[in-house]
Amino acid sequence: MKALKLITQTNDQTASLLARLTLGLVMFPHGAQMALGWFGGYGFAGTMGFFTGTMHIPAVFAFLAIAAEFAGSLALIVGLFSRVAAFGLAVVMAVAILTAHLSHGFFMNWYGNQQGEGFEYHLLALGLALIVLVHGGGKLSLDALLAARADRK
Repeated sequence: MKALKLITQTNDQTASLLARLTLGLVMFPHGAQMALGWFGGYGFAGTMGFFTGTMHIPAVFAFLAIAAEFAGSLALIVGLFSRVAAFGLAVVMAVAILTAHLSHGFFMNWYGNQQGEGFEYHLLALGLALIVLVHGGGKLSLDALLAARADRK
């Protein structure tokens, strides 16, 4: 019970709610591309193939990245285990910056004149994830209900 309380502990702040929802809603389409093939994505098999075959990422880490973006975004939207989901997304964003986007500079490829995307989007997502990681899911989260229930026991 103590571990559950530690994971679900949160505040009742609107700012935490906004950070959680923004991150969850922005990451959901990316996760759905990877896991389900929605929004023009390659689906689970295609994404796993790209991560393991092209990027040479070990299968377990490729799976965790897909799970973090898909399941993590859903968890953030409802506020369930928000800190765990935010941690997973923070790791994915940090790895994406270091392995794929740092070499392209800060700015996204707005005008199509660079070879890849910069890391500004990833840095914003990382910042939102850190807010949720530090403060929890905030107002209207399932975490708040679980924490309150753990307090009663």
